[in-house]
Amino acid sequence: MRATIPALAAPALAAFMLAAGLAPGAARAAAKDSISIGMTLEPPILDPTAGAAAAIGEVTYQNIFQGLTQIDAAGQVVPSLATSWTISKNGKTYTFNLVHGVVFSDGEPFDCTTVKFSLNRARAKDSINPQKALFAPITNVACPNAETAVVTLKQPTASFLFGMAMPAAVMVAPDSAANNKTDPVGTGPYKLGTWVKGDHITLVRNPKYSGKAPPIATATFRFIADPAAATAAMLAGNLDAFTLFPAPESVPQLRQDKKLDVVIGNTSGKIIISLNEAKKPFDNLLVRRAMAYAIDKQAYNQSVLNGYGTPIGSHDVPGDAGYVDLANTYPYNPAMAKKLLAEAGYPHGFSMTMLLPPPPYARRGGEVIAAMLGQVGIKVKLVDVEWAQWLSQAFTHKDYEATIIAHVEPRDLYQYANPEYYWNYHNKAYDALFARYQAATDPKQQLKLWGDLQRKLAKDEPNIFLCALPKIGVWNANLRGMWKNMLITVDIVGQMSWAK
Repeated sequence: MRATIPALAAPALAAFMLAAGLAPGAARAAAKDSISIGMTLEPPILDPTAGAAAAIGEVTYQNIFQGLTQIDAAGQVVPSLATSWTISKNGKTYTFNLVHGVVFSDGEPFDCTTVKFSLNRARAKDSINPQKALFAPITNVACPNAETAVVTLKQPTASFLFGMAMPAAVMVAPDSAANNKTDPVGTGPYKLGTWVKGDHITLVRNPKYSGKAPPIATATFRFIADPAAATAAMLAGNLDAFTLFPAPESVPQLRQDKKLDVVIGNTSGKIIISLNEAKKPFDNLLVRRAMAYAIDKQAYNQSVLNGYGTPIGSHDVPGDAGYVDLANTYPYNPAMAKKLLAEAGYPHGFSMTMLLPPPPYARRGGEVIAAMLGQVGIKVKLVDVEWAQWLSQAFTHKDYEATIIAHVEPRDLYQYANPEYYWNYHNKAYDALFARYQAATDPKQQLKLWGDLQRKLAKDEPNIFLCALPKIGVWNANLRGMWKNMLITVDIVGQMSWAK
């Protein structure tokens, strides 16, 4: 599929400039207030508090919706709808000072009652928030006045402010929250213009935005899953940017085009083979370790990611605070894999089914992984599924054996302590270790425990850890405000602009 953006033909453009009394340079400058951005996956809904797909936040985070805090380009927690905050000495009470005069795009005011509604909604028993664990420490939200929110926790929680910066923690209004899946109403600089399912989403400036109007007036997100089509669209100028470019093999070709910037950075994404430990034989540690030994991560990296990824051995990535390099925990060793399979009671291997969502790291990677596992007797049936089907079948209903997926949420080791999460990992020792990390207040102790959590996962190998997902960004060389690295999967349009 090739995405196209209508443009005026040269004669028509000249006539327009003359009729308007504009100099050619002025007309060109006026035209530079829109942007088209490519995305591999279409968001299934537009409410990040109601769906797990990272594509939801990529379109809406800091564009339509805002949280109390946010993550900046350097990966730091900075103010958003809260201008500042204080933390009590015991680490349990957070007092947020809120921005004055903010309203939602439908005119509903934002104040402490909004914060109370949003956080209580996210932590409620019937909450469908995809990151519900982030809100579990909260015991109370109080409003001493309209511009102050006081959040009390059960215990000190090291990741609380970071969690409040996640897309799942954005603020929503009581009167519009129920309709945000298709008609999102937020406090950000943009609002929904149009959504043509299967093709594109357009955002337009929010006239009720309390801050300075952003340089970009209109942003169109176009959905292009096919790597070849994504390459063609960038080379043809039909897209202005593809911040998570899906075709690493096209990087050398794109770098030859002087109209484009090609920037290789990092993401928080962990490409893993998710295993459903409620299904045999994946409940067997020896089987999981055998699978890890059977996979050549460097070969996967070279053949699927063109060498831009980094092999990993646990659920964390290089560049993250406290990262421990555990990539060689299970070095490629087919003989050891066969030995462990025999010890586990599978001397001749076994058969399994692996779901593959659309991204190339999964579809292409599935063929590579299946061949490697086949060498040790594990017969893999590959099943291609569309993104909505993966979210329903694997993530929501846990109806799968194995799947290849990139977990792009940053610092998400908490999911291994979540008994409801889709990979069904239950380990009391890990849960206790994570509780110690959350309760730690000393930064050095937090980093030590973070490392211990990674080592525990490497030992247990609940999933097969493959590679850190690289951020391959391709965009028009005249664009400014683009992120080299992407700790959080977002395209913050308000920070983008065209060079003058």
